[in-house]
Amino acid sequence: DVDFVELREGFLQYLPVGGLVGAIVLVELLMVVGAWVVAPGTVNGTLGEPAPDMSVTSNIQALGNILYTKYFFFFQVAGLILLVAMIGAIVLTLHHRPNVRRQNVSEQVARSKETAIEIKKVESGKGI
Repeated sequence: DVDFVELREGFLQYLPVGGLVGAIVLVELLMVVGAWVVAPGTVNGTLGEPAPDMSVTSNIQALGNILYTKYFFFFQVAGLILLVAMIGAIVLTLHHRPNVRRQNVSEQVARSKETAIEIKKVESGKGI
């Protein structure tokens, strides 16, 4: 059962930090969109460099050459973003709450029949 009233209690406490992070992301997106330039050869179909001869290099070598030379910075930034996302997902899933009841398997296995069930004599029509 999720108590939404309890979740909303500390909302205003985190609002400035969330607003700052949102503003930073918005500014970064606007910088990317504003600085986007189409390469001159792509519009009319003439790209800059021809592909290397396939007898000399394989697809994997050509892809690695492009990733680690021309797009090195973008490749590393994408890796860093994925690392931060992975750490964030781990941190969010490892959040421990003190009032959550946990299962104690060794205690359950160690129980005997006498401590596990309790037999009561219930009269007809009365209930427990």
